[in-house]
Formats: sequence, structure tokens, C-alpha cells
Amino acid sequence: MAEPPRSCDCFVSLPPGSKEDYVIFGKNSDRPRDEVQEVVYFPASPHAPGSTVECTYISIPQAEHTHAVVLSRPAWLWGAEMGANEQGVCIGNEAVWTKEPVDPEEALLGMDLVRLGLERGDSAWAALNVITGLLEQHGQGGACRETAEPFSYHNTFLLVDRQEAWVLETAGKLWAAQKVTEGVKNISNQLTIGTEISTEHSELRAVAQAQGWWSGEGDFSFSAVFSPDNPPARMEMAKQRYVGGTALLQQHNGSVTAEVMMSILRDKASGICMDSEGFCTTGSMVSILPRNPDVPCVHFFTATPNPSRSVFKPFIFSERMRPVNMVMSPQYGPDDPVRTQPRFQHQVDRKHELYKAHQTATIGPDAGVSLQETMRYLESQCLEEIEAMLRGEIQGQELGDLFFDCVDTEIKFYQ
Repeated sequence: MAEPPRSCDCFVSLPPGSKEDYVIFGKNSDRPRDEVQEVVYFPASPHAPGSTVECTYISIPQAEHTHAVVLSRPAWLWGAEMGANEQGVCIGNEAVWTKEPVDPEEALLGMDLVRLGLERGDSAWAALNVITGLLEQHGQGGACRETAEPFSYHNTFLLVDRQEAWVLETAGKLWAAQKVTEGVKNISNQLTIGTEISTEHSELRAVAQAQGWWSGEGDFSFSAVFSPDNPPARMEMAKQRYVGGTALLQQHNGSVTAEVMMSILRDKASGICMDSEGFCTTGSMVSILPRNPDVPCVHFFTATPNPSRSVFKPFIFSERMRPVNMVMSPQYGPDDPVRTQPRFQHQVDRKHELYKAHQTATIGPDAGVSLQETMRYLESQCLEEIEAMLRGEIQGQELGDLFFDCVDTEIKFYQ
């Protein structure tokens, strides 16, 4: 068996779990600690009938229209760990192992499915149908990190919009989903859907019965039937992190705000903010999705590792978007080691400008402490202004420049 997944955590709060009439989404992306995560924006686009799109490893038929998306992604791949679209949909994914074997063949990565769901889904439910349809047609598989060593897994997803959330858990091409309409919910690197299945793959129970994993009698629990009998130690450790995340959400149930969600993502005691020898939290995201469709959604990204030492910067979809090259990694075209065969035979430098400035300013246990305090103060001021804007108390600035200006300010502070 290939190396097991390490960690990730997704969170959502829906009213009455949220303090205001907002849905709040959050995710930490925990990846190999030297991997660079970039934040990229792609505008809405029409596509010619019959055209294809090249994902990380395979090409698939392209949709005739794709929504504008903002993505936080490992810089070497096509998909994303987390992101949002202009329709107010957010998606994050988690690595899991199940009784179904991981397909060694290259197919769609779970991260490809995150981007495809955002590009093609105008609601959480629509995105779920996009992902499950593509999963059943193309499967999931392929190397999930930039190395020749095998590292693959199945995926779970948290899909959120202004009205509801869906937990989607997969085992190969099989899947089950749970609808969440109120309160707080988190997922981690394990199956969590028990008998509360809202919709499922048409052959899910038949396969489970044929494999001898379920007798066909009594209640059907997806997590009980498909979780591995002898899970890897790191997946057992993830249970502690899942329990810790649940406790933090429950502690703030009824008063969750974007600031509260950021504090959860920065929590080290629970392991949610990860900083181990091999893996760390390489990127973080928090989104505010107001129930009122006339109020814009706000998405915050760090674009740098370790949220306890990073700053969340706001992004709002606007007709006028300025490219933010400072959080975009260098491109290597056909010579990129992910594109050449055999793959991953050499390494390239994927550090973007903000990543390099952040690493220089925060190296060492005490480095940049006063700088971080200043940046965190500016973050809190930004949060207050965003909240006031959402309540209609103040006019927002030119929204297309907001993320650019915050990144530019952060780099200047680090220098």
C-alpha cells in the first residue's frame, strides 16, 4: 500500500451556527512542507462544442461554459485544493483511504474534481453532480504530489453555497453524500457519513454486498462499510484532529464569524494548524457567503504556509479583476517535470514573490514576531471593514483591486 494521506480539514457553519446570516467556509490544505501553493483567478469563458480540457494527467470533454473561479492550489497541478466561483460556491477536498483499492492508473485527481466542480456548478448541489458524474466516467487516480514515489488516495469533499452544504465521500468510483442545511460541520481524513445518506451511487450497496462488506440487512452506514479494517496509523491520528475540530466548532456554535474560522484554522493544539517534519499547512482559505444574494461573497486566502504565521487577504469577484502575479508561480511549459515522461524526474523552483518574501521574513522560531503582530492588526482592521461593508454600513472600495492591494501591502511590509 502506498503512503497514507497526512491531513487536511474543512469546516462550514450555516445559520444558526453563524453569528450573522452568513454561511462561513474554511479549509486548511496540509501538504508536503516544501510544496508551494499559489492563488490563481480564471475568468468565465465560453468553449467551442466538442473541445477538450487538459487536466493534470488526462484530457476530458470541456463544458460549453465555465464560471469564473479563484483557486488555491499546489503550483504544479491543474486542479485545486480549495476555491470558489462567481456563483457563491466553495469546495475543498480531503484525502482518504477506503476498502476500495486506489487505482494506480492516471485519471482525475481529487483536486481536478474540485476545480471542475467550481467551473461547472452554479450551486453546491450542481457541483456535486458534476463531480460524481465525472468520477463515474473517468475515475480518480494518479500521483498526488510532485514526486516519483507513489502517493495516491481517494477523496472526500465539502461543497458549500449560500444556502446549504454537502459532504461527498468517495471510494473509487463509488460515493455517498450527506446534505447539511443548518449548524456546524467539519470533515477530515476519514469517512464520516454513517446512515444519514441523502443520495448515493446507484450501485453502492450492491457492490458492498457483493464484496461481503455488508450483509444487506439492517441500516447501511457508508463509513462503517467502506472504512478500511486496518487503517494506517496516520489516519487513526486524524481522528483526534477531527474530534478537535468538532469541539472547536461546537465551542463557537451560534457565534461563528470569519475571524472565528480563522482562529480555528490557526489552532495548533488540535493539530488543525499542522507543522510536522514532512507536512505542514501550505495554504488556508476562509469564505463569507451571505444568504442575501445581493451582497457579495468574500473569500480570504493566505497564499503562504502556516496560517498562524500568515495573513488572510480578501478576494471579491468583480467585473474588473487585476492579475495578481505576486501569488502566481513561474510556468515551465512543456519542460515542466509534471508534463514530461517519465514524470517528476527533476525539481523546479515554483516559489512566487509573496511566498519568498514570507519565508524570508518568518524563518526561525522568533523571526518576524513584531512584523506578524503588525500584519495581524491590519488583518483585523480589514475584517472589520469587510463586515461593515457586508452590513451596508460603508461603501466597499474597487473590489477588483482588493486582493492585489493586500498582497502588495504584505510584500512591502516583509521587505
